[in-house]
Amino acid sequence: MVFSSPVFLLIFLPATLFFTLILPRRFQNIMLLIASLIFYAWGGVSFSLIMLSSIVINFIAGRQIEKRAGKQGAKNALIIGLVLNLLLLGVFKYANFFVDNLNVILGWADLTPITMKPIYLPIGISFFTFQAISYIVDVYRKETPAQKNPVDLALYIALFPQLIAGPIVRYHDIAYQLRHRIPNLEKFASGVERFIIGLAKKVLIANTMAQVADNIFGLELTEMSTATAWLGAIAYSFQIYFDFSGYSDMAIGLGRMFGFEILENFNFPYISKSIREFWRRWHISLSTWFRDYLYIPLGGNRVSQGKVFRNLLIVFFLTGFWHGAAWNFVVWGMLHGFFLVIERVGFGKFMERLWSPFQHLYVLIVAIFAWVLFRADSLEYGFGFIKNMMGFAHQPFNWDYLLEYLNQEVYVVLIIATISSTTFLIYIQKQFNRFQTNLNISVNGLVNGMFSFISVAGLIILLVMCLTYLASSTYNPFIYYRF
Repeated sequence: MVFSSPVFLLIFLPATLFFTLILPRRFQNIMLLIASLIFYAWGGVSFSLIMLSSIVINFIAGRQIEKRAGKQGAKNALIIGLVLNLLLLGVFKYANFFVDNLNVILGWADLTPITMKPIYLPIGISFFTFQAISYIVDVYRKETPAQKNPVDLALYIALFPQLIAGPIVRYHDIAYQLRHRIPNLEKFASGVERFIIGLAKKVLIANTMAQVADNIFGLELTEMSTATAWLGAIAYSFQIYFDFSGYSDMAIGLGRMFGFEILENFNFPYISKSIREFWRRWHISLSTWFRDYLYIPLGGNRVSQGKVFRNLLIVFFLTGFWHGAAWNFVVWGMLHGFFLVIERVGFGKFMERLWSPFQHLYVLIVAIFAWVLFRADSLEYGFGFIKNMMGFAHQPFNWDYLLEYLNQEVYVVLIIATISSTTFLIYIQKQFNRFQTNLNISVNGLVNGMFSFISVAGLIILLVMCLTYLASSTYNPFIYYRF
């Protein structure tokens, strides 16, 4: 089940809100957990057993770690918990990858390949596994007490707003809310607004860009011109941003409807002036997870420069591998790691002396080229696509051919996506707020009333547009569902 499906929007969400919010507070977690398990089971009941296994493993591990705090037994319990979590992730996400690559090596050695039935990837396993790991590590570090109520821990891991594609929620950020959150009308209204904005990002922008990107990435390399390749790369860059940030907005909005405050996951990454800044703004919950649970334990910035570079490359190798069991994801991660290293060597200081637009352009070029490798079905196709972008395309520029992918809707969405990728709208809002301070009380009240009316009307229009689009289109995947 996806947030942008009619089943979710018209049946599941209203029913879950109704039955959860009318119940006494002590029963709300049970209702939310039941709803979350139904939500996840919609994609396959057998996958639910994997998630339930994760819940049991980490509940026991957390209790044992706390029980043996300060003793070797606590460390042993942590290690067992980590191994079991990583084993679940490794078997269901990476077994096919390792066997396929091992068979290539066996083929070189003229040995019999390994035969194995394909193992299907449980939806969201990367997200709920990383949440579970953060929980037991934080218990071991005594940053949070172990959860004694299995329902509450299960709800933390399985909470449907962020279960499938994040953000990766830390236990200590939500532990108090599991028992003491107070849903109210203001928070609910804010959640509805945030959810509709995220839905519009996904349905109206990401889906439109996805159709352009999919059509172009579906071409043979010999069939595209340089301009076509750039259009495909830019369309995918917008698609993945608005797809994933839209999902995060919907998750944050849904959380607020039920009384939870989920941390932000995106902060306009395409306005960054360095790759280092890009990763402070892109998928914040993942980058901070790797920082706190891998980069800093490896030594972080407190070691020699050579080891800092090693740490960065390890982190971004695993960042790429976390995204998918394929070499193109690894190369994508290592490319970002490489630019982080050279920025630390001195390239970053050089870029800081340049005109600000050149700094933005540098980040956009690196990000767009890297997204091509992320999107490509193979490294060979990805590098061939980049070669076409660099002017080595087999096809000459043909405006009529390019128009096959462009229409009035695409033009409008490209403009909206460009503006929405910046802080321009926030700037306009700040100027409006500044303008209001110069008005007298009565006029200010009238302006606020008009602005509220326009905002509500705009949200209703966006929701109707999204529902209309969903009713007329069968294209509605979420990119990060496969991670």
